[in-house]
Amino acid sequence: MKVSAILLAAGLSRRMGTDKLMLEYQGKPLVQHSIDLLSKLPVYESIIVTSNARLKSIALPPGIWSIINPTPENGQSSSIRIGLEAATGTHYMFMTADQPKLTPDDIIPLLQVAKENPDKIIYPIIDNKPNSPTIFPEHFRTELLCLSGDTGGREIRDNNKKSCLALEPEHQKNFKDIDSKEDFDDLF
Repeated sequence: MKVSAILLAAGLSRRMGTDKLMLEYQGKPLVQHSIDLLSKLPVYESIIVTSNARLKSIALPPGIWSIINPTPENGQSSSIRIGLEAATGTHYMFMTADQPKLTPDDIIPLLQVAKENPDKIIYPIIDNKPNSPTIFPEHFRTELLCLSGDTGGREIRDNNKKSCLALEPEHQKNFKDIDSKEDFDDLF
């Protein structure tokens, strides 16, 4: 199994009103926490889809390939397509850049379950709701490439419930994403 880890970091942060990925947490921008996590994961390849402005403000460790999304206003699906077109693995793990508390110990169980169930869509479930990151097998590639708007892979997951396998992570609070000023303030 060859997992292409794709970090989605090109969003416009419309709900937050500011570039949330550049907000500082523990001395570095939120996006840098996700990049650092990506660099530590045992995956086949690591890709970040981001904007020109963000790329100039982050540090990419060796082994992470950056791709610019020139049209982030087209929603998360545009970043998914761009990352997927570059990916050469057999499985695609989509990560968001607004989960600064995630660690390799949170992600490795997802990768292990994907290895044991290579035909399943794997994702964590937090408070009875699907969360990120999500791992898709290669046979969903065409459907992922056809996504539009800001729905991400939810639509594919919801339309293929028999192909899904959800996990309850040990450290559920680490999967909290930052969508509002209150979420960000709760980090401290």
